[in-house]
This record gives sequence, C-alpha cells and structure tokens, in this order.
Amino acid sequence: MITAMKKYTFLVFHRDYEAFLTELREAGVVHVTQRAAGLVEDADMQALIARRAELQHILKQGAPDQLIQEQADLEQRIAATLKEQARVAIWGDFSSKTIAQLSEAGYTLHYYSCPKSKFDAEWGIQVTENGGLIYFVTVGDNSAVTEDATEITLTKSAAELQADLDGLNGLLAAQKARIEAWALANINQLKDELKSVEQQIDWKEVTLNTESGADGALCILEGFCPVDNTAALDERLNALPAALYYESEDPQPEDATPIKLHNNWFVRLFEPLTGMYGWPNYNEFDPTPILGPFFLLFFSLCIGDAGYGLLLILVGYLIHKGKLKIEMFDGMGPIIMALGVGSTVIGYLMGGFFGINIFQAEWMPSWAKVVMFNNLGEGTTGKFMVAGQPYDVMMVLAILIGVVHICLAMVIKAIAYTKRFGFKENVSTWGWLLLILGGLITAVLAGLELLSPEVTNIVLICIGAISALGIYIFNKPGRNPLINIGAGLWDTYGMATGLLGDVLSYIRLYALGLAGGMLGMAFNQLGAMVLGDTPNVGTWIGFILIVTFGHVLNLLMACLGAFVHPLRLTFVEYFKNSGYEGSGKKYKPFKK
Repeated sequence: MITAMKKYTFLVFHRDYEAFLTELREAGVVHVTQRAAGLVEDADMQALIARRAELQHILKQGAPDQLIQEQADLEQRIAATLKEQARVAIWGDFSSKTIAQLSEAGYTLHYYSCPKSKFDAEWGIQVTENGGLIYFVTVGDNSAVTEDATEITLTKSAAELQADLDGLNGLLAAQKARIEAWALANINQLKDELKSVEQQIDWKEVTLNTESGADGALCILEGFCPVDNTAALDERLNALPAALYYESEDPQPEDATPIKLHNNWFVRLFEPLTGMYGWPNYNEFDPTPILGPFFLLFFSLCIGDAGYGLLLILVGYLIHKGKLKIEMFDGMGPIIMALGVGSTVIGYLMGGFFGINIFQAEWMPSWAKVVMFNNLGEGTTGKFMVAGQPYDVMMVLAILIGVVHICLAMVIKAIAYTKRFGFKENVSTWGWLLLILGGLITAVLAGLELLSPEVTNIVLICIGAISALGIYIFNKPGRNPLINIGAGLWDTYGMATGLLGDVLSYIRLYALGLAGGMLGMAFNQLGAMVLGDTPNVGTWIGFILIVTFGHVLNLLMACLGAFVHPLRLTFVEYFKNSGYEGSGKKYKPFKK
C-alpha cells in the first residue's frame, strides 16, 4: 500500500537557512520537491555529479583506468602471443637467431603453405602436412614457387614465444598484485569520499530547489513527509531557534507527491519488480500486493520442476547468508528462496523432479499423487474434455489463470478510475466489467447447474442490456449519443481483439513449463544411454557429467524464461487492463 503523505511549505529567514537545512537533514524524513530549473545549469552541481560518477567507476572496477588499462594491454599481448605460438608451432622447434645468421650468409629461407594437390616437390623442402596443406621451405631462389602457395612470415619459434609468454605472465601477475595493493590502500578512502560527495549533492539539490522571496530575505522550500513522521518533525521544527514559518496540508492531485510503499515482508520482496516498471502515482493503487503472488505463481509454473525449486532455495539461502557472492543477485537471496519454494510446490503438483515424471514413477506412493494435476480431468490422463476434445490440464489452467488475472485487473481499473475521476466518467469501464465478469460468473453458475436455463437467459439479457447502455449510450455523458455509439463500437473492436490476445498470451506459462520438463527428461535419457545396461566407472562419470551439465543449463534457461515472461504478462497484459500508469517518483528523504 502507498503511505499517506503531508505536503510541507517552509519559509525561513535567509541567515537561518543553513541551520534549518542541517536540522531538516538530521530529521531525515522530508522529500524535497524537485524543480527542473537550475540543476543542470549549475557548474558546481555538475562537477559533483561528475566526481561521483568517477568514484563509482573506480570502485566498480577496483582501480583507476590507467592500472586497469595496463592490465588489459598485458592480457591482449598474452592472447596475441598465444595465437602466434599456435600458428608457428607447426614448423617445429627452430632458432630465429640461426635463421638470421643464414640469411646474412646468403641463404635466405622462405616459408610456404600449399594445398596438397597443388604441391610440387621441386619447390623446396617439405616440413609437415596438416589439414590438407603442405608446409615447406625454400632456400635462396624461390622463383619456381607458383601463386598456388601462400608465403608465411616467421619471426620466432614456439619455444621462443613460450619464453615471451612466461615473461608476460610474470608482468601480469605483478600488475594484478599492484592493483590489489592499490585497492587495499585506497578503496576505503574512496568509499568515504563517495559518501561525502553524495551528501554534498543532496545538499546542493536542496539549495537549488529553494526559492527566494521578499527580495532574497526569505527562503522558500516545499517537501513531503510521511504522515507517521509528521509529529516528530513538527516537534523538531518547533524547537528550532531559527526564524521559521511552516504549514502542512494534504497533497493535491497536481502535486508531484513521492511514493513510499508500506507492505508486509512477503510483498516487499516484489517491490523491486514494481520499480522496474515505474512507481505508482499517489492517487493510484499499489500494484505490488497483486503483482507479488501472481509473479510467484507464474514463475513457478514456468519452472515446473520441484528439483529445480529445491536448488533455487539452496542458492537463495547461500546468497542471503553471504556464502555465495554473485554481484547481480546481491540482496536478492530472500526473493530467490521464495521463488524456489513456489517452484518446489508447483513442480510437485505438476509431477516434475529433475526431469523425472514422479506421477508415473512406481516408487512414488499413491497417496502422494492424489493432489497432482494429473489427477484432474478425465481419470489420471491429465486431460480436460472441452467440446468433446481433450486438452492438457496445464494448458487449460494457464488460460483460466489468465482469465482470472485479467478480470482482476479490470476490477481494479474500475475501482481506481472511479476513485480518481468519479463514476460519471467511468460508466463505460463498469459496463465492460459487468459484461465480461458478469457473463463469466453466469456461465460458470449455469455450467454447474446452479442456475436454470430460463434464469440464465434472463440474467444474460439483463447484463447485456445494462452493459450496452454503459458502453454505447452513456460512455461519455453530455456528448452526442451518435458519437457515443461510434466510440462504443470502436471500443468493442479493441476489447474483442485485445482481450482474446491477452488471454492466449498466458499459454506461455504452460509452454515454458512443458519445454523445460521435456528438456530435462532428454538429458536424463542421454545420461542413461551413456550409462548403459552394464555400468562401470567410466560410464558413471559420463552419466554424472551429462546429467549435471544438462540440468544446470536447463535450470539457467528456465530461470531466464520464468523471469522475463511473467514480467511481460504483468507489465503488458495486467497493467494495460488495470489502467496502471506507473509514473510516480520514489520517496527519497533529505538525510545523511
């Protein structure tokens, strides 16, 4: 949920303004209103921002650019030397010094490669044959060699290049030690400087967002404070000896009120996902309480394997405890564990465990299979009969989840838009909600035979009539009815095509889970083929390597798909149908 805010306006005598800002920063609860003017043009501000970027860059790579570039140059020279060594190794061991002496004595050596079919033994001395090519040497006159041969330049032998490599590797080791020593001596100091620069930037932002009044005698500042912190802030402000006047009020719709989310521990795990799209506006609903559970469900369906879920729990735990260091997942241990728990539960219900179909496994107790999805539908086939045709249970469930998700989005849109703009401006929204949700509920009740055919017809006629009035007649009160009808028809076209595509998008939940399960099963079969009927040490090693590599690769690909596609279903299908804008600004208080 979104934390309620109070808007503050401060008027401070200019001589007391610095003391006031110091106290405001100590309080650490006021988000200062940002003004576009002045921030970009201020030279001091730009210098601080540039220094912050420089410090962040140095801290990220662990050393100044010069030291890093010197290391990169050495690594590049080593790579080039290794490549040259591989090129000349085919010529065997030779001495470049001896070759130079022969050249001085008038015996110039020329080196060539030529396709075997084009080689003439009279051209020179054959050194070796490799890959269908003949490598040969001519001494002195090489005029007989035709254009079918390619001349090769040799400077050093493989052994001489190895000596160069040994020297370069020694220089690289020394450079790495130099970088490490520099980091030990300077990193902490740079971190302290970065904190200082960031505080100077925060201070500078506040001063640049300050307006002046009464010919510069007064400083005027606006900001926002969470309602829960206003009492403590007022107490601090009232105790100030500075010449200060302030007032607080509820934010207005036109105010750029910052957003501070207040959710329970579970929902907080998914707040970064909301931030990836954009924070809600102050007069919107926080989408995270809906986003969190559905993202967990979507991710788990895409993984579809209890074994992979257990691995995610382990990885998340190790990251959370600092035992496993992965920079991009820093601080994400709890959410990875939560996703792992969901994947374990859903994977078990889907009957998958490291590519093994545990529903069909004889060693799995029958009582443990009762809750699995394979028991849904017709018998234990895992199929639903729809219009006389069998459909996979998971595919039907994915579509049903999509219907629920989109209907929930439409309910939230109707409520949110009515709260923001009033019922009169959202008659059409409620009309569509009544038509779609009311029609679905009526169809379900009729399918369960809770409504008779006669009552069903009456209900559907009433729903259709009321919805039609809202969609085609009263969608824009005060406008020409003919224009309303035309707008309603256009809206109908958009809803009919858009909703169908949105619902079908949820089939990806079924497809990704199915693909991951089949790929895991394929790796198991490959491992079993290597193991054979009479396994030995070698076949067991091959089996372990294939299965381990295959499942790690499959898990990585599954996690990528399970992250991207649920985000798409949320950011596109759900947010579009819920009317979520996500253009709010995160609450960032002025503090140390």
